[in-house]
Amino acid sequence: MLIARRADTRARADFATWKMMAKLNGSSALPPEAQEFLASYKNLLAQMSEGEANEATIGAIYKAYYAEMGGAGTPPDVQPRAAEPAADNVTAFRRPAPKPKKTAASFVSATFGGTQKRPLPVALIFACLVVVYVAIRLYWR
Repeated sequence: MLIARRADTRARADFATWKMMAKLNGSSALPPEAQEFLASYKNLLAQMSEGEANEATIGAIYKAYYAEMGGAGTPPDVQPRAAEPAADNVTAFRRPAPKPKKTAASFVSATFGGTQKRPLPVALIFACLVVVYVAIRLYWR
């Protein structure tokens, strides 16, 4: 049964791919067996509805794949699983709340005694390193 499920899944996927390639005028790039299945599909379309032609062609591809994958005898009927309704697990995109714009009063409070730390300028750090270096040199003399 495992071979049958694999063959059925592969047949459905390949047929959908081949059909799309044919719609995009790329059927000449398909392998010869795919072109044969598409030709038989076109013949079946003239005789029956599209859904029935799809299932008949997929059945023929399935039988060929079942034998190719090592299945012995007549391939068992594989019922395609009914599509279960998917639970909607997608959340809607929400814009983040706009940040309040800084006013002059909030700038003054942030600069003088606010909770926000300002990074030290690079020149101040360099000057401190020079002072430490000079102090160490004077200490060792």
